[in-house]
Amino acid sequence: MEGIAVIFRLPENTDQNTMNRFVKGLYGQDSTSWKGRYKHHRHGILEDIPHRKFLRGVVLLNERDVGMVIEYLRKFSAEFYTGKVELTPDDEKMLRGTHE
Repeated sequence: MEGIAVIFRLPENTDQNTMNRFVKGLYGQDSTSWKGRYKHHRHGILEDIPHRKFLRGVVLLNERDVGMVIEYLRKFSAEFYTGKVELTPDDEKMLRGTHE
């Protein structure tokens, strides 16, 4: 079975606020208010997509899910590369959404 590797980065002079919005929107984020009174979860698009994150800016996806991620990357003018890769048995389980 094959998967798609997506390698990406934001433009060099991207400000910190934009970087933070990008990361939160992609991966999601849990936050807690002062003294832990309120908890909030900001949903990220990869939470709905079976994927494997290798390093910052490197994710492995099913071919059917790549379009959604690329659309998100384009919103932030991210530079990205994609390529087919042969999946290991563990990768296949992960991308099927089964974590045995």
